[in-house]
Amino acid sequence: MTSTFPNVSISTERLVLRPFEEPDIQSFADMMNDELVTAWTTVPQPYTEAHARSWITEQAPAERAEGRGIVFAVTEFLTQRLVGIVHLRNTDWRIRSSEISYVIAPWARGEGYASEAALITAQWLFNDQKFERLELRTPADNTASQQVAQKIGCISEGVLRGAWIARARTDDGEWTEVRTDLIVWSLLPEDLEGVGDQLPGGFTSFGDWN
Repeated sequence: MTSTFPNVSISTERLVLRPFEEPDIQSFADMMNDELVTAWTTVPQPYTEAHARSWITEQAPAERAEGRGIVFAVTEFLTQRLVGIVHLRNTDWRIRSSEISYVIAPWARGEGYASEAALITAQWLFNDQKFERLELRTPADNTASQQVAQKIGCISEGVLRGAWIARARTDDGEWTEVRTDLIVWSLLPEDLEGVGDQLPGGFTSFGDWN
């Protein structure tokens, strides 16, 4: 029997992390077409509504059903607007380890949402799911992502040389691929001591989301 994450939503005072739904398709497509998302991720460019629909209705549910990870839509508690995505992937159930990645919509940047969403996911993973390790890989020039890693208490473990292909604009405005290094970060349950105090009121988990 395949181990899988439960179909849950998690909330803080500002954010709700929940499964993606069909009404999210347009906002998700808009978010994934952002220049920074194109530069630092492997998503298709341009990112169409068809890509978004396939991800939300097929690929993301399959991640959880097959035990590979879980995908959360990050939304603002007050407005219910789509703030971003948190993705746990490459999950190893024997080692109790998973890798986290995240994207924040352009309009929501600078509010601390990425670190809040990553931190809440880590707390849920360690406390509710009894995992022992969370890994994060950031491209060497993606300082914003590195700041999130540091903010939630991650420890830098080293550099994977030439392990990532980023994208950059050429002088004529076209995208070109650029090889870069990846920095590997890890978070263990004991690293969260004291860091979790950044979340007022902690978090709430709701099972059997529908």
